[in-house]
Amino acid sequence: QVQLVESGGGSVQPGGSLTLSCQVSGTTSEVYSVGWFRQAPGKEREGVAALAYDGTTSFSDSVKGRFTISRNNGANTVNLQMNALKSEDTAMYYCSLKMATWRPGLRQSMYDYWGQGTQVFVSS
Repeated sequence: QVQLVESGGGSVQPGGSLTLSCQVSGTTSEVYSVGWFRQAPGKEREGVAALAYDGTTSFSDSVKGRFTISRNNGANTVNLQMNALKSEDTAMYYCSLKMATWRPGLRQSMYDYWGQGTQVFVSS
């Protein structure tokens, strides 16, 4: 059974940076896509960034140019580097995974597995 564990959340001042990590376990396959989503209090969960099995990336307009997504196959992790953070980036961040040769992008319904989330709080 695939399991995802997020880490790296915390509190940061506006303009600061954080790196979130999604640890993938329970599969020996490297053919999968990972998406990062977030949910702020009182708001719907939204897509942030995605990295498909073939390296294709997707970003929401709100984070484009500030966030990057990368993968470390040796460590089975997918990282979300968040720079120039704003107060509106405050949310619970979740990683998700879709096995095989799909490019789900930021479409939540296409992902099969989800982590428990890590909290990011941006405030002065």
